[in-house]
Order: sequence, then structure tokens, then C-alpha cells
Amino acid sequence: MIMSKRNLPKTETIKERTVYIYLPSFEMLEDWKRRSRVSGVSLSKFVIDRVEDSIRKDEGEEGYLSRLELVKRLKKVEDEFKELTKENRMLKKLVENQETELKRYRSEPFLAKSFEGTRRYDQELIELLKSSKSYNAEEVLVRLGIDRSNAELVKAVNNQLEILEAYGLVAYSGRGWRWKG
Repeated sequence: MIMSKRNLPKTETIKERTVYIYLPSFEMLEDWKRRSRVSGVSLSKFVIDRVEDSIRKDEGEEGYLSRLELVKRLKKVEDEFKELTKENRMLKKLVENQETELKRYRSEPFLAKSFEGTRRYDQELIELLKSSKSYNAEEVLVRLGIDRSNAELVKAVNNQLEILEAYGLVAYSGRGWRWKG
């Protein structure tokens, strides 16, 4: 059976696809080998990539970027991503701190024993209780995003619940707090 060169396996055509290159020095050879190792490719693949890059550049292929240019861009994008991730974490922490501070500020009327005037109840708490479910104290805190270790905010929520209960708007059963009104 006769096979055309097109149908022959790669190993059978290797001699016909081989190019010998004589470099001007051993130092250049060692440099290319080192660069190929750093790139994570074989010396053949390294040389092919560089020659193809050069040909594409010479032909002015639109939008073509060499491997080196792509690596540089990727490094730049990775650095920007790290910075943005760091900034995002910081901003999230700032928002969290601002929300905690706002909750503390809004809870002050419920912590002052001699408070006179109108108290503004936490809208999230009211909406939560009106959802037709019962919530125990722990669930209320979790749903409101209040850290259990923040004693002032925990006390303020409990005081709001007790005042709402005194007005007959909520009731506490064995399952938890529930809207009555």
C-alpha cells in the first residue's frame, strides 16, 4: 500500500521536516536553551514561536501579539487584579464598619434609659417580623447582620422587641418573635 506524504505519521516524515541551524556561538545556544526552559517549552517550540512571531510582525498581521507581549499584558492585568481585589476587600470592610456604626447610632434611643421623644424602629426588624414567620433571638441577629459579640447592638434589638411587645405589635412564643399587629 502506498501512502502519500500527507497521510504519513509524523515520525516517518521527521527528516523531511528538519531544519539545521548553526548558531554563531555556544553561548547563544545555551542562552536559547535557558530561555526555552524559562518559557516552559522545548527548544524547537521556542525557536518556532519566535520565528512565527517575527514573520507575523513583518507581515503586519493586525491584532497579532507575540507571546512575550501577551505575557507582559497578562502580568499587568494580574497586578491590576491584585490591587483591585485588595481595594475591594478594604472597601467592603469600610462599608461593614459604616453599617455597624449606623446601626449603633440608630440604636442609641433604645439604649438610653431616660430617652424622651420619638424612637425610630429598625425598618429591617419590622419587615423581618412582618414576614409571617417566627424568629428566635439568634435568627433575628443573623438576619439583621448584627454580630452577637456587639453587646450594645444586641441589647438595642432586644429593647426594640420588648417595646414592640409592650405595644402588642409582636409576641414571643416558644418558637421566637412574631408580628401580631
